[in-house]
Amino acid sequence: MARDPDIIQRDIEQARDALATTLDQLGTKANPKKLVDDATASVRSKFDDPKVKAALIGVGVLVAVLVVRRLFR
Repeated sequence: MARDPDIIQRDIEQARDALATTLDQLGTKANPKKLVDDATASVRSKFDDPKVKAALIGVGVLVAVLVVRRLFR
């Protein structure tokens, strides 16, 4: 059975539109600036957690104490 050329043309146009939409979405997701912005926002949200802040302060104090001890030995 032969398909109607108008139906074939419509199917091709729909497939082309779907492909263009998919490529636009991929381009948006793979945008390096967006990836960096998302990673930065993620890291900032982690550092806003009080538990993480306390742990980092503790590590900083420990490093400072070790450096001072090594300097005055």
